[in-house]
Amino acid sequence: MKYILLLAALMFTHSGLGAQAKLLESLSKARVIELNHVWDHNSPLLSFNPPYALALMDNHQDTQGMIPELSFAADIMYFSGQHGAPNLDAIGHIGHNGQAYGGISTDAIDGARGLKKLGIEQYPRERLLNRAALLDVARFKGVSHLPGGYEITVKDLQDTAKAQQVRIKAGMSVLIRTGFGQFFNTDNATYLGPRPGPGQSAAQWLAQQHVFLAGADQLSFEVVPESGTRFPAHRILLAQHGIYIVENLNLEALSEALAKGKSNEFMLVLNPPRVRGATGMAVNAFAILP
Repeated sequence: MKYILLLAALMFTHSGLGAQAKLLESLSKARVIELNHVWDHNSPLLSFNPPYALALMDNHQDTQGMIPELSFAADIMYFSGQHGAPNLDAIGHIGHNGQAYGGISTDAIDGARGLKKLGIEQYPRERLLNRAALLDVARFKGVSHLPGGYEITVKDLQDTAKAQQVRIKAGMSVLIRTGFGQFFNTDNATYLGPRPGPGQSAAQWLAQQHVFLAGADQLSFEVVPESGTRFPAHRILLAQHGIYIVENLNLEALSEALAKGKSNEFMLVLNPPRVRGATGMAVNAFAILP
């Protein structure tokens, strides 16, 4: 909670002391809901991404006595930057017909030590805290989760927004709940199989709303039917419009909390480590509610 208060205070340094005091008082009473899963070597991962592994390179037994009265453990982790629980895709993660966002050639941004441009380190610091809305499509349709392979349409998003009193404005972040997050680490076969999510038209609609970020509670954000996908939503949002994508969100607790209120809007906190050239990064994500 102290981190949230400090972050919010820094964002309002040009406000008066009275306004800052009111902000801090309000946030101290806020509810914080974590949007993360616990990631380990059993967690689901797309087959074409590098595998996750973590091992202790130094353990307490090995280091006992190196420094009087102290031992330590140190780990080494091999981790696909594109996937975590949840993960944020860098804008340069996806190319479309040889071009990344802004018409930059993908050949020009690839480097031996990471992306030369559009890496995760360029995530804007002013967006560590941003206004967001949950479009709880599964709850709107009265199901615990959408069927695998179900394509979320523009009408689905519009109807859900209307029913849940969400007004999407330019610059907002929009999270979409399919209900598939409940299968993370509990039913990996289902989580890795055909997945519900936004289709091409829904991605275009999100881009037309000029959202800053779009996220979902499944492995690949967009719909993946039994026949597979060419990832049109990734190409539309990342490569064509420079809109960030978050995958593997845990939206179950947030869904329950927002269902008891009058609006599905909240403040979203994302803090990706600034690793130069990374194509994506696991993030610590949480929501702040009144």
